Amino acid sequence: MPPADNDRFAARRNKLRKLVKKAAADAILVTNVHNVSYLTGFTGHDSYLLVTPDTEVLLSDPRYTQQLEEECPGLNLESRTPGKSILTSVQKMIQASGVTQLAFESTSLTVALRDQLAGKLAKIALIPAAGLVEELREIKDAEEIAAIRQAIYCAEEAFAVVRAGLHPDQTERQIAADLEYQVRRFGGKALSFPPIVGVGERAALPHGVPSEKKVGEDSFVLIDWGALAGGYVSDLTRVLATGKISPKIKRIYDIVLKAQLRAIAAIKPGALMCDVDKAAREEIASAGFGKRFGHGLGHGIGLEVHEAPRFNSSQTRPLQVGMVVTVEPGIYIPGFGGVRIEDDVLVTKHGHEVLTSVPKDFD
Repeated sequence: MPPADNDRFAARRNKLRKLVKKAAADAILVTNVHNVSYLTGFTGHDSYLLVTPDTEVLLSDPRYTQQLEEECPGLNLESRTPGKSILTSVQKMIQASGVTQLAFESTSLTVALRDQLAGKLAKIALIPAAGLVEELREIKDAEEIAAIRQAIYCAEEAFAVVRAGLHPDQTERQIAADLEYQVRRFGGKALSFPPIVGVGERAALPHGVPSEKKVGEDSFVLIDWGALAGGYVSDLTRVLATGKISPKIKRIYDIVLKAQLRAIAAIKPGALMCDVDKAAREEIASAGFGKRFGHGLGHGIGLEVHEAPRFNSSQTRPLQVGMVVTVEPGIYIPGFGGVRIEDDVLVTKHGHEVLTSVPKDFD
């Protein structure tokens, strides 16, 4: 790993130290695997990171010795021996550090593990802290944005091949499997989540699981997919016409597209997340389908496919430069079908950039 990357991760840990201090703690035990990766560059699993005011220690095991040396040169490492509890190693590290106020990731550590840790650290105050690293992850740096662009490239190239090969006898499950194969062909590690493929009335299921229903059984299909590449993800949705479409589905599609474009136009630094959500929601409600749009407008993407920030009516925070978000309004009518259109959008200094480029024509 180049020294520049070491500096990049060190800068992230220093930002975290400031947040830990604000939380009235003098150290934090990071247990979320994505957060460990974000702070160190380590891409393995089963590892914790202790960040104190003046040092950090990555706790792992011998399976990752060589990988750790390659991905995290210069980082203090503690490798537990086989059969040794990770909490026993954590106890040793924390007691040696002199920490008295330890923050822990309350959304990651289970209640059982927290109680076991408290039993081993009876003289140390455990302070629940949620979202500290996630707050830092909201703003993507240049390398992260480049990785997301690569994940988008893999997803879009895969989709182009799958779209060109659609045929009436193809099932939803076959489309999902083909997407996985094509993403890997174009350099992706995997799909970023199990794809959603819904033909006709099954497109009304926002998180529908692909079935044996065939493309030829209706005139349209919804496909929600994404790719994982370079540790980062993409997330897109398109609805394709596969036969003669009805005026009703065409009208719904046009409403959703108009709502999406209106919301994207509202994205800029300082814009409130709830106002961006409102822009799309008002468009759909004014067309008479307000009750058929039952989820938030979108979410952040990065190391995970669903991360902060979120677009919904309760989010009164402003957008900031470097955030990458999805914009995905939808209308779902049980027994008939649904439409969702989704793109990945970067908040820039002067407004926004739509990172995805799959055509949105419906014909």
